[in-house]
Amino acid sequence: MSELTVAARYAKAIIDLAEEQKLVEPIKGDMELFLHTLKANPELKAVLANPIVSHSKKVHILDDIFASKVNKTSLAFFKLMVNKSRGEVLYATAGEYVNLYDIKHNIVHASVVSATALSDTNKKTMIADIAAATGGTVKLEAKVDANLIGGFVLTVGDRQIDTSIASDLHKLKKEFANR
Repeated sequence: MSELTVAARYAKAIIDLAEEQKLVEPIKGDMELFLHTLKANPELKAVLANPIVSHSKKVHILDDIFASKVNKTSLAFFKLMVNKSRGEVLYATAGEYVNLYDIKHNIVHASVVSATALSDTNKKTMIADIAAATGGTVKLEAKVDANLIGGFVLTVGDRQIDTSIASDLHKLKKEFANR
């Protein structure tokens, strides 16, 4: 079974437990903290995934780092995963929990890459247009890439809208090459 499939099953289980205990929001925060911590410390991620490191040592590390920062249910879940030899999917499970939360709360992630920084008005307009099209709450991540020359590339889920001049020039170049 793929790591993502396993992670999705564990994430579903923990989100169901969180709903039962009315801890969905705090556990989401814990999962985001966990993801951020492991992203910032790839060594910690490697230790949790390493089958040579004993379960007790991993549990002790998790206790030291997260005991005072996360909900006891989240910490118990982390420890359970480690004790069941699933430390390697802990990171993916935390990511899947956040994804499930976003799906349940109709939160849409979008990213826009533009040639110059977008004004606040442009961002608000784009967020409003995406929200109208998707019917969800939009979290927009804006980046700048001068190589686009002009225009923007908007990605929402698996859909992409490319209005960049660089893309138009590439299409023209292809057309000329084919003729």
